Amino acid sequence: MGVGPELIKLRDKLPQLQHADGTPLHALVVDDEPTLADLVAMGLTICGWEVTVANEGRSAVEQARSTNPDVLVLDWMLPGMDGLEVLSKIRAFDSEVPALFLTAKDSVENRIEGLTAGGDDYLTKPFAMEELLIRLHRLVQRSGVIAQDSSELTVGDLRMNTRTHEVARAGEEIDLTATQFELLRYLMENARAVLSKNQILDHVWGFDFGGHSNIVELYISYLRKKIDVGREPMIHTVRGVGYVIRPV
Repeated sequence: MGVGPELIKLRDKLPQLQHADGTPLHALVVDDEPTLADLVAMGLTICGWEVTVANEGRSAVEQARSTNPDVLVLDWMLPGMDGLEVLSKIRAFDSEVPALFLTAKDSVENRIEGLTAGGDDYLTKPFAMEELLIRLHRLVQRSGVIAQDSSELTVGDLRMNTRTHEVARAGEEIDLTATQFELLRYLMENARAVLSKNQILDHVWGFDFGGHSNIVELYISYLRKKIDVGREPMIHTVRGVGYVIRPV
């Protein structure tokens, strides 16, 4: 892991994330290895984040209470109070803050335990800073605390507000699950472009998704039932290539 030219390139490709009032996002990085914590903080800072660092559990809880972070980056094995307990105590007063476990505990059982305990994502050490940044961007995009370069997406008579998570077609409100919303947003951000299953899997479900690619077909069918049924279809299959959304 390191902070180098590839991170600069990634920074220029990632959308600029911020609060609705224009202030930067704030991450709380918790790790008992000061050098590693400082490197993570440096990478986040280069990408425009504000960062607070804590090296043990009790100070992490105090920092979270006083700074109200937008996302947590938590080591599991901390002195005195482990990451699971830290997350539990923080969630007692901030129930919605997203959390990513960054840890050397790499078994499937560890992942399941961490996610079951309330973690939203899980990345094992050693790791690539670029992957960490992409995962954190994705977490806060789903959390609803950010304003992107444009909160309004429009394709034909389909409207999406990425800040309020409201979706409507021809003025009729459409209810979507979080994953359906993320899939529709990806299609709308790339309107008229054909997206492959692998592109959709990587963007919506992540690099390490262990499921079958048929999950894309399933969620496309969910969207069609909510977006297209009874209307002129907007979501199209390009055989052998992928899926595309086009205005009608």
